Amino acid sequence: MKAIIIEAFGGVEQLKLKETDKPALKPDRLLVEVYATSVNPVDIKRRKGSFGGSLPMIVGNDVAGRVIEVGRDIKGFEVGDRVMANGSKTYAEVVSVRPDRTVKLDDRISFEEAAAVPLTGQTAYEAIVSRGQVKNGQRVLIHAGSGGVGSLAVQIAKIQGAWVASTASGSNQELLKSLGVDRPVDYEKEAFEEVLEDIDLVFNTIGGKVLEKSLSLIKNKGRLLSIAGDPSELVDTKIHDAQFFSMKPTKKALEQLHEWLMKGKLKPVISKVYPFSEEGLREAHTLSETGHVKGKIIIKVKEESD
Repeated sequence: MKAIIIEAFGGVEQLKLKETDKPALKPDRLLVEVYATSVNPVDIKRRKGSFGGSLPMIVGNDVAGRVIEVGRDIKGFEVGDRVMANGSKTYAEVVSVRPDRTVKLDDRISFEEAAAVPLTGQTAYEAIVSRGQVKNGQRVLIHAGSGGVGSLAVQIAKIQGAWVASTASGSNQELLKSLGVDRPVDYEKEAFEEVLEDIDLVFNTIGGKVLEKSLSLIKNKGRLLSIAGDPSELVDTKIHDAQFFSMKPTKKALEQLHEWLMKGKLKPVISKVYPFSEEGLREAHTLSETGHVKGKIIIKVKEESD
């Protein structure tokens, strides 16, 4: 099979299309032919060597495709099933995935849409639903609501019945409104800490000074959840419920995200679709590194009609 392989840490030139062995089928795994995957900021960090690891390396986390082999210990999946999954080494034509991190994909959902959801969708779900426990009528602030995680978090918060404020640049204000944001904040013109108050949950995807400024907005018994910077370093956690977390994939979350997709309640924002090639991946990583991507960058590995 073909895969995008990193043989040395560094810039986008290290993303190289190579022939490599297909993953071996394990009794408790599925082999999936990848139709689409996506680019996440963590992929950039891995390419640069931020997490170390042995080389050569294949990165990537999101899978949308068809099952081509089923491990003998697995029930509930068949060859030919359309699926979306949390995986690893997904910049490849075939990947091995765990069944407890995989759901069958309804025919009404495209592979490109599905590839935008597993990592960022479950991160947003964990922040808003599992940890945030957002309820109808609560006030939620989501930073960077036009980004991959933020755009899904906004929609999930609205599904939960929240009043939602979100920050973004001036060029992304219309996108925020289209997602259902009740109070868009143009950070180029407004200081969010001056125009908002009495927030039940802040979801921080940025870090830096945003964390400290956000704490002043949280009302009694409110929460701050962060995936970029540890708020416990800034506050007395006995007073504020402020936590850093890394997403933990669950079947329950993936199934709920799929249901919302199927019912049209959740719609991933896709900024651009690139081909599965050296040039395509390098351009995709270059765009991701700007830090100003609307929603998700998708890599189309295979046409659905093929």
